[in-house]
Amino acid sequence: MKRIGLISDTHSFLDDAVFKHFDSCDEIWHAGDFGDDVAAPLAAFKPLRGVYGNIDDIAIRSEFPEQNRFSCEGINVLMKHIGGYPGKYSASIKSEIYTNPPNLFISGHSHILKVMMDKKLNFLHINPGAAGKQGWHKVRTLIRFCVTDENIHTLEVIELSGR
Repeated sequence: MKRIGLISDTHSFLDDAVFKHFDSCDEIWHAGDFGDDVAAPLAAFKPLRGVYGNIDDIAIRSEFPEQNRFSCEGINVLMKHIGGYPGKYSASIKSEIYTNPPNLFISGHSHILKVMMDKKLNFLHINPGAAGKQGWHKVRTLIRFCVTDENIHTLEVIELSGR
């Protein structure tokens, strides 16, 4: 079993509460728009996977790919910052999703928390919303979940205080 902490759209703001909420996690996954001074402290805290977002500079882009496909506990994961959601996938990822669907598709960018099934392709989509202060969202959010034997379970939405 792996416990995952999922975060996105920090935009150079890393709330200290992230470390408390992700303390029990085995890995942290960041769905892009890190900004400055976010990746290094997260990577020093827990193993970090991620993708770069549209605001990320060359340093983040050289460390993280535009899209990341990997396996975790038998789950095929696909992550892309600007990816869309079921029925509205971004043109840049749509072909791959339809040709080789993952078990879990993670995106960021919209600052809108979404956890929903793609019923047509039979996989879970997660957008953890935004954990940073920049943007139009009213609530900053994180997600925690577990992956065990090809199952995603114990998914929790965490609301961070204030903007």
